[in-house]
Amino acid sequence: MSQSLTFDDVWRMFQEVSAQMKETDREIKETGQLIKEVSAQMRETDRKVKEVSQQVGNLGSRWGEFVEGIVAPACESLFAARGIVVREIHPRIKVALPDNRHMEIDELAVDGAVVIPIEVKSRLRGDDVWAFIQRLGELKEFMPRYADARVMGAVAGIVIDRDVDQFAMNEGLFVIVQSGDSVKLANDGKFVPRTW
Repeated sequence: MSQSLTFDDVWRMFQEVSAQMKETDREIKETGQLIKEVSAQMRETDRKVKEVSQQVGNLGSRWGEFVEGIVAPACESLFAARGIVVREIHPRIKVALPDNRHMEIDELAVDGAVVIPIEVKSRLRGDDVWAFIQRLGELKEFMPRYADARVMGAVAGIVIDRDVDQFAMNEGLFVIVQSGDSVKLANDGKFVPRTW
């Protein structure tokens, strides 16, 4: 047989439900506060990540300048050993065409009849070499003053991905590598550079 509910039973159940609702309400408020705190921490983390990313980007840029600073002074002696008398070295050349096309050259070594654009990277990858070869094909369009010059290319890297040096040499590029506290050409004496 079923028992009948008394007023006291109903009142006790009401109080239990009311206590459970108060506890649930308190837990919801705590959860809301935790969500606010986590959101604030995430915003702070995002801010710090952006700040660190900017610092790393600046460091990468400064590292690139450092590498360029090692390569430029060595150009005269590196290419003199190959019969190219470098008379001018131009760092960081930027050229724009009217059709909104741009070209950047890290270093440009000039010997009257020969022009050697040099792509300088702290870490040289295969993609860097491919992109540079494409730019070499457009150099005379961007710099018509060198229209009659023989254009030869060179790539330089402190760290060079596996086989990228050989790939660059197979494409006819001079390869400048770190050697102690200076740099040297990795190409052997039989190397014949490609001209554009």
